[in-house]
Amino acid sequence: MEVRCSDLEVDINGEETIFLNKQIICAYSGTLRKLLGKSTCSNGNLKVIFNDFPGGGESFELVSRFCYNDGRVAVMPSNVVFLHCAAKFMEVTKVLEQTEKCMEEIRYWAWSEVLLCLKQCQEVETSPEADSLAAKLMDALVEKLCLTIEMSPSSAASACSPDSSLFRFSCDSKSTESFKNSSVRLTWWFDEVLVLSAGLVEMFLKLMVLRKFDNLIISRFLFYYQKVKFCSASSHEKRKILETIIDTLCVLDRSCVPCKSLFGVLRLALGLNINKSSMNKLELMIGHQLDQATLDNLLVPSPSKSSHLYYVNLVLRFTKAFLDGARGGLQLKKVSSLIDQYIAEVAPDPCLKPSKFLSLLTLVPDSARESHEEIYRAIDMYLEAHTGLTDGEKLNLIRTLSYEKLSGESRAHISRNPKFQAIETLDEQQQQQQPKQLILRMEKVEISGENEKLKEHIEGIQWRVMELERACLKMQNQMEVIKKRSKSSSKGSNRSLPKLCS
Repeated sequence: MEVRCSDLEVDINGEETIFLNKQIICAYSGTLRKLLGKSTCSNGNLKVIFNDFPGGGESFELVSRFCYNDGRVAVMPSNVVFLHCAAKFMEVTKVLEQTEKCMEEIRYWAWSEVLLCLKQCQEVETSPEADSLAAKLMDALVEKLCLTIEMSPSSAASACSPDSSLFRFSCDSKSTESFKNSSVRLTWWFDEVLVLSAGLVEMFLKLMVLRKFDNLIISRFLFYYQKVKFCSASSHEKRKILETIIDTLCVLDRSCVPCKSLFGVLRLALGLNINKSSMNKLELMIGHQLDQATLDNLLVPSPSKSSHLYYVNLVLRFTKAFLDGARGGLQLKKVSSLIDQYIAEVAPDPCLKPSKFLSLLTLVPDSARESHEEIYRAIDMYLEAHTGLTDGEKLNLIRTLSYEKLSGESRAHISRNPKFQAIETLDEQQQQQQPKQLILRMEKVEISGENEKLKEHIEGIQWRVMELERACLKMQNQMEVIKKRSKSSSKGSNRSLPKLCS
């Protein structure tokens, strides 16, 4: 910038040096008047260093030009952000009056102009004014987008023609091209919004949800956002993006969020160690749609610190979330079938503990299972892979089977299956805890083929005895709990009695 009598040197963020006339610049800038006071140039040029000047040398030069032009400057959408933040920093009141007036006309700006100003807000993020400016601009951007999408294709195309009075504040040339088909008409803005920072995209999404924008389109944008941004983002940036996506998805209509896509987000989230709150939301969303999942979806590898092949705890949490939704009928039967398939898949895992396997077996209510064929085969595979189980552990697993829900073929197979005939006693500790426990001894039934009906009848009795034993055990446990509570209550009552005075 060419100036006269340059007696003031200004260093802008250590990147650029500008020489100015002290008298001219101080006539408008309250900040410089306070800094320089009544200093003169008699001992050489004065130097001022500004660190974190909003917008750098470009915005400082804009406000300086205003001072040299006797308080005149063309304020427009392309420079209003830089001018406003620089004027606020330099305390140039007359510039602020003009920028604020310009911002009042924001509803008449074009989409591209609002988007440009939002990009500039990212460059002046050190300014205290940046957040409030961004909020106003984002509100205008979302309002224009909602207006554009709500219009019919014919009216929208008409509005976006160069002759239309709505052209400047509804559409730009790029959006006009997008109205050629309905799909593009709804998503033309995806790439344009992606030029914004993660923080501004998050603000944009919150406003979209608040304005009740089409949830399906928001959902599509979120998955597109993740796909595009992950190509060049750092691990920290990916984590931030994914948390924003999850936090937004969880407030959308469930029918607008594909279950398959949620599992894609899950696999990314597990590798990025996202915050617990976002992970809980993701698990809850998947759980609510578990009836739409497939076996491949559930076969998530276990975390590196775990010895299991698959992430069993995750499936337990999914199913709990589904059941907490109190849904039944066909949905529950689908989930029950899916869990039975999963149980059969993880049963051969030699590192899967019997307590965890039992949790899977008892995960869904038995009423949801029309057949126990799948879990019988799963238990058989589990016992094959875990030969070191105690008789008590085996018995706990076998108790989950219902004789009536097994086919005749499976019943016959059990009677010949040595893994189901080896339960002779409970371990010593279990006997001490439950001395009155009925011990079931299953022995191989040897009856000639001429009396198959009798054989099947005896096998049925054996399984009914097992089911009776299971019911007795449950009753005994309940009685023990009642006794303990009764004793505790009695002790508490005795302590509260007042002493009698003689």
